[in-house]
Amino acid sequence: MEELVVRDADVVDGSGADSYRADVVIDGGRIVSIVKEAAAAGCQRPRAVRELDAEGLVLSPGFIDMHAHSDLALLRDPDHSAKAAQGVTLEVLGQDGLSYAPVDDTTLAEVRRAVTGWNGHGDDLDFDWRSVGEYLDRLDRGIAVNAAYLIPQGTLRALVVGWTDRPATDQELDRMRQLVAEGMEQGAVGLSSGLTYTPGMYAPDTELTELCRVVARYGGYYCPHHRSYGAGALEAYAEMVALTREAGCALHLAHATMNFGVNEGRAPELVALLDEALDAGADITLDTYPYTPGCTTLAALLPSWAGEGGPAETLRRLADDATAERIRHDLEVTGSDGCHGVPVDWETIEISGVTDPALGGFVGRTVARSAALRGESPWRTARALLLADRLGPAVLQHVGHEDNVRTIMRHRVHTGGSDGILQGAKPHPRAYGTFPRYLGEYVRETGVLSLEECVARLTGRPAARLRLPDRGLIREGHRADLVLFDPATVAAGATYDTPRTLPIGIPHVLIDGRFVIEDGRRTDVLAGRAVRRSPV
Repeated sequence: MEELVVRDADVVDGSGADSYRADVVIDGGRIVSIVKEAAAAGCQRPRAVRELDAEGLVLSPGFIDMHAHSDLALLRDPDHSAKAAQGVTLEVLGQDGLSYAPVDDTTLAEVRRAVTGWNGHGDDLDFDWRSVGEYLDRLDRGIAVNAAYLIPQGTLRALVVGWTDRPATDQELDRMRQLVAEGMEQGAVGLSSGLTYTPGMYAPDTELTELCRVVARYGGYYCPHHRSYGAGALEAYAEMVALTREAGCALHLAHATMNFGVNEGRAPELVALLDEALDAGADITLDTYPYTPGCTTLAALLPSWAGEGGPAETLRRLADDATAERIRHDLEVTGSDGCHGVPVDWETIEISGVTDPALGGFVGRTVARSAALRGESPWRTARALLLADRLGPAVLQHVGHEDNVRTIMRHRVHTGGSDGILQGAKPHPRAYGTFPRYLGEYVRETGVLSLEECVARLTGRPAARLRLPDRGLIREGHRADLVLFDPATVAAGATYDTPRTLPIGIPHVLIDGRFVIEDGRRTDVLAGRAVRRSPV
């Protein structure tokens, strides 16, 4: 007898097709049969060792977080309810060009310092890997949800070229191409970049194109955090479209949005740009989170020249008064490339986390507010905090526009990604609330998306981008990565004041047919594993 039957579920299958009532039978980690309208037809109902009454609940494929920063969180936190409780059954790691493989000892130490604000120091972990394959093997020991991995181009550049602002030599480019090929062969699904983060931003388009050619040979995709989401945003999007078309590589635009005052109301221009490329044959998808503020590290706002040489050199420059004044001028007057070419407005920069608990008083306040309380300029406060916390502070940037969010969300190639940073005392609520917020706010409350279309954007469409033939849809033979939610009540619990609150209305989540969330509570099941690239 089979292990489980989910009885009388309203199935939203991830394809975008209309929902239907069915009994869904699960055994051996897969969906073995789907009996539609069994009760109404008066036919024989399937039986199983366990029966779960799903009356009033939607059964959908597990949600795929196309942009996650859980690279260390999955290893240090077996519970990982931040994602599991949302119905996320697969996260895509290695984002924004900076992660922890491939590395050598020196590069690992530098990267750990550079992205402390994203993932913490990692002092509580044994970094017993160096290659992409070894990192995926480490995930295979058992994690809360499944994970795929993008090769981080900034980490590659740090490993091969260093943190220097110059083009790679022919020999260095050959080495990076080799590392991309090795990473793809070891199971990575593509390549990411952070082109407003050092050292990845030092790469010219010719270098990125050559790396994308390698990715394309393996059927992977390029996922850039491109060179600007502010001044020059449309040009930055067009640059990525042209680059990947030249390379013959699929493109997935990370956290696609149009931010800052210069881009208010301009999302239709982005839509037109993408539609023209798609109609001409380009292979493009994108992801967004359903919130207006962004989230990054405070150090990321600095001009790129301040990061040359690595984190230690950044700290040295901040400590020097004359150099720090140059940094301030770039930030506040010119508009640094790290801040998307827009002069920083300290009223919009809210500290969301620090690594030193003694600095916790800054958390939850804007830089401008903390500066006023200290009786000093915002830059002096920001500089002191960067030095005291060794580049560790994370920030929210309140620079988005709801009309842009909704316009891009409606696009035909849209998928969902949280961009969730779990580090810090008051992280962005998107880390805990992205997927239920889509279903509650943008389906039920405002009707921006239909239920069927929204679920497809969170399941079937991302699975197709990742080339996962047995995930993302409710089909016989597919893996039983499934979510049961109440469409009448599902909602994000996380707010800006209480960002670590779990969602409501998602009572059950299964990975490989095993309950990781049961009756609204996290079980002790670690059913997640590394999901490797399917062979071309």
